[in-house]
Amino acid sequence: MKITAAHAWVESFALSRPYTIAFKFIDRVENVIVRLETASGLVGLGAGSPEAYVTGETIEACQAVLVDGALDWLIGQDISELAGLCKQVQARMPKQPAARAAVDMALYDLLAQHLGQPLVRLLGQEHTSLPTSITIGIMPLAEMLTEAEEHLGRGFRILKVKIGLSLEEDIEKLTKLREKVGSEILIRVDPNQGYTAQQVEQFIDQTIHLDLEFLEQPMPASEIAELRALPEVIRQQIALDESLLDEYDALNLLMPTPVCGIFNIKLMKCGGITPALRIATLAEMAGIKLMWGCMDESIISITAALHAAFASSATRYLDLDGSLDLARDIVTGGFVLEEGYLSIRDLP
Repeated sequence: MKITAAHAWVESFALSRPYTIAFKFIDRVENVIVRLETASGLVGLGAGSPEAYVTGETIEACQAVLVDGALDWLIGQDISELAGLCKQVQARMPKQPAARAAVDMALYDLLAQHLGQPLVRLLGQEHTSLPTSITIGIMPLAEMLTEAEEHLGRGFRILKVKIGLSLEEDIEKLTKLREKVGSEILIRVDPNQGYTAQQVEQFIDQTIHLDLEFLEQPMPASEIAELRALPEVIRQQIALDESLLDEYDALNLLMPTPVCGIFNIKLMKCGGITPALRIATLAEMAGIKLMWGCMDESIISITAALHAAFASSATRYLDLDGSLDLARDIVTGGFVLEEGYLSIRDLP
């Protein structure tokens, strides 16, 4: 089955709920959309959401390797040669992981449709449904409590709270939040690299009574040595995000001993399903738990991440809420969200 057309373009999505994290305010996002077609009428879709602050990749860098005929090399290629095509994607776009991810998932989409199976089944399904967290940005306490109540009313039972600007204020807000939502709601927190090693220890010590699920990327991505110096009991409660871009970072974080207890895999950081599954295999071998995260993304790439996540036995956590606050999208469907749980449709 050969590819007969390859197109890419940029879509700008406003957010229905703008938010603030430790390093910026976000009210809209640009995704690059990839569309691959075959003579038999199949259409494979991919979406890339670059984050320059994390990977160094801009939307302009994405466009340079995707739009205006840049994907013409795919025309005439046979989708059955998926592994070789993914290698070519890596070679042609070495510094554009979100662009790679968009092409990678579009290729997988075509193959799954060609074979008439959900992609996760081809990858080796390990899970059928898991709960996702939903994110609360940095905001005043009253607004945070109101938003938390709204999310709980929609059926979510895991809140991911962005913090990292002030240790004292963070602890105060989280204390009030725990009082508000009770003991059965899970709370995970993400300082987005906003703390020092000393502050991490203070935070853990002063929030132990809050029963927080885990702490995501509390320190700057480059401070691996400082992370290693933390007590093991603390490291096991840390999920690394910006420190883990690709499989090479995964190896460095695992040797000689693991730096953390949880890896946060994002297709936009590592370059798609192919490298994500390599990271997942390393995590499985090392006993590391996996969280699958996202940027602000179309349903297209959230669905791709979910298929990959459900193909790993190490997957424990989902943070795949990136399409929920888009004011519009270019597709519907993809996954099923019920009472905070994500599952996959039994379709290609």
